[in-house]
Amino acid sequence: MGKNLKVVLKEEGKSFKDFAMKGDAITLAIGVIIGVAFKDLVDSLVNNIFTPPIGFLTAKLDFSQLYITLGKERFDTLAEAQAANAVVLQYGLVLNAIITFIITAFILYLIVRAMSKAFEREKKAEAKTTKPCPYCLSEIPNKAKKCAYCTSVVK
Repeated sequence: MGKNLKVVLKEEGKSFKDFAMKGDAITLAIGVIIGVAFKDLVDSLVNNIFTPPIGFLTAKLDFSQLYITLGKERFDTLAEAQAANAVVLQYGLVLNAIITFIITAFILYLIVRAMSKAFEREKKAEAKTTKPCPYCLSEIPNKAKKCAYCTSVVK
């Protein structure tokens, strides 16, 4: 008939262990954890560094409190509208999300640009300092005008 439960669980456990210990799964997990931490950092930057000056410049407007009520009733504050169970569109939260997205994209752009420049510098440092002689194929310095091995004039 079928396999007993102990054998099935053992096989599935081994299969799961093999999956979890693959480099790709671990790399993905690390990426997700770093992504969550990065999101928290960007949220903090937006909420505590960038939004207050924008609010100051716009007469201390708190974007998270911007809303529109659907219906004829009007409320002085978002809290009053929510307490009355009114249907509200909190467009201020969308504005905060847009600001967060723009800042996140800009920070990622700066990181990628810095990494690209670092890799570019590294590649330039690793650039070959020799070339093959076109006549004898021996390695000679790039600036050589004459091959040290076959004495041919090279360009």
